Parts: sequence; C-alpha cells; structure tokens
Amino acid sequence: MKNYDDIYLQNHCEGLKPDPNFTVSSWADNHRILSSISSAEPGPWRTDRTPYLKEIMDCLSPSNPCEKVVFMKGAQIGGTECGNNWMGFVIHHAPGPMLIVNPTVETAKRTSKMRIDPAIENCPALSEKVKDPRARDSGNTILMKEFPGGVLVMTGANSAVGLRSMPIRYLFLDEVDGYPDDAGGEGDPVNLAIQRTATFSNRKIFMISTPTIKNFSRIETAFLEGDQRYYFVPCPDCGEFQTLKWSQIKWPKGRPEAAYYACEKCGSVWEDHQKAEILRKGKWVATNPNCNNKTISFHLSSLYSPHGWTSFGDIAQEFCEVHKDPPRLQVWTNTKLAETWEDMAGEVIDPTGLM
Repeated sequence: MKNYDDIYLQNHCEGLKPDPNFTVSSWADNHRILSSISSAEPGPWRTDRTPYLKEIMDCLSPSNPCEKVVFMKGAQIGGTECGNNWMGFVIHHAPGPMLIVNPTVETAKRTSKMRIDPAIENCPALSEKVKDPRARDSGNTILMKEFPGGVLVMTGANSAVGLRSMPIRYLFLDEVDGYPDDAGGEGDPVNLAIQRTATFSNRKIFMISTPTIKNFSRIETAFLEGDQRYYFVPCPDCGEFQTLKWSQIKWPKGRPEAAYYACEKCGSVWEDHQKAEILRKGKWVATNPNCNNKTISFHLSSLYSPHGWTSFGDIAQEFCEVHKDPPRLQVWTNTKLAETWEDMAGEVIDPTGLM
C-alpha cells in the first residue's frame, strides 16, 4: 500500500535539490533517444549532427544566467528538439513546473502523442520518473505529466484557462507566430504565459518559431530585443567566416537541383557534402551585444540544414517553382530563409486569415 506522505515528501525534496552544473546538450548526448515516430533519423541523439543547436541548448541550462532564449528559425533544422531535450533535462535533473504552449489545444495533444510521449518512453532516465499513463494514479495524461519535484503541462495558445492555471518556472513557447492574437478574450497568449513565470527568479523562457509577416511577427520582435546571434561558418578554402546567405546560392542554368554555395570572399564552391565539417567549425556571433536585458536570441535559416536533410538544391528548386506566386513565395521565405514577408511593393500584407 502506498504511503502518500512519503511520496509527497520525496517529490518535495526532489524539487529542492540544487540545479546541476552540466548542460542540456551533454544530457541529450548521454540520454536522449529519438523515436521513429517523430524522427527521420531514430536512435541516440548526437549534438554533432546539428552543432549549431549546442549553444542554444546550453543557454537553456540552469548554469546560464539568461532568462529568455529566442530562436527564429527555418524548417528542417531540428529546432523543436532543442525544447524536447530541455524538457528531458528538466524532468531528470532540474525538476520544477514546466509549461509547453502550442498554437492550439489540438496541436498540443498531437505534439504530446507524437513527440513528448515517445521522448519519455524511449529514455529510461525519463520513463522511470514519469509513470506509465495506464497505471492507476499515474498522474500522466495527454496534457499533463507528473514527475518527482515537478509537473509538465501542455496547452494551446487559444486556451486562456490553460495559460493562467499555475505558476511556471520553465516555459516553452513553440511556433509563436502561429498563436492567435487573443486567448479567449483575455489578451495576448505570449504575455499571459510569461506572467505565469513572474514568481520564479530562476525562470527560463524558450521562444521558437518560423517567422511570418513583417511587423506582425512575434518571433522577429523577440529576436530583435535580444543580442541577435547569427551562425558564422568558415570557407573550406580561404577560411573566411560568414553567414549563409541566399544571394550566394548559385546553380548551372536550368539545373537548380545542382545548386551550390559560393564563398562571398573567394568564390570557392561549397557542396552539400561539405556541410558537416563547415557546421562543426561554426560559431555563434552576437550582433547586438549591448542589449540591456537577459534575452539571448538566435537566427538560423534552412541553408544550414545538415547534409541528408534539406540541400542547397532542394531550396533552389523550390524557389524556382514558387518565385512567381507571392503566397507560395511567402511560405518559402518564412520557412527556408527564416525571414519575415513583405510584398514586392513594400506594402505589408494584412495577416488576417493567413495564420
């Protein structure tokens, strides 16, 4: 028979333990197992596959003093897995109340089933702390996972109740540009969620999204408020560090699938198969280091997608298919270049109905 007083005391003590000194990336390399349900490359997590994610994850570690981490990103670069690795780290080593906000309650349920549940079930370090949902009194439902010293709650930005239900130390705001402007008549869902962290001096907020419309994009606004870090990579030939730019993508006439990258200094050709080495030697550089707040912000386009994921040729081919169709070109601009959209005449498009 369970002794609930003992269980409560154990869980309370778990939450009082000092935060560990090691990082989220080291935890992921040692414990995270990617599921075939949600990953094209199932198996043990390897940060060296996406080395640009290491600094982002490590800024989410308790040892880093920042309060907010912002990631304005393209598609197919592994961004959401940063948040999932952080979640695993919290459950295993730094327990406390955590909230994950998706654009809607329905996407929150789908994320729980497709990403969160497999992440927990495939990792012994997590499955021993989060009980099987089929067990009696497990405290594990689709949108809530209890663990010693903390709880993980998932909700949608369209649910005012879900955004004001409890105090939160850890807040993961996923795809914020897909959030509604108003949560059930109670105001901006991002601000509502952030208010839940106000009582925690050691809070962490992770905001991530592909951008949408210029002057309406939440993620771009948050990125500009931070120190604005870009990933600089070296030319394999001349060694010049540079960010990957669409203007440097070239291809033979009529063959966008054969696209390559041309060094902006020496013109050297970079092929997709060279990405692993180029990315491994890359470094994040803050371009707004004097910002007076505790926000660290990152920008990364899909041009950085590792070899075997999205290639230079894939991005060039899609551009050729959509460049004369503004609505489709907007999607390409948002998801591949991680840039906000503004029409060719410079008039900002009304976002109503586009979200």
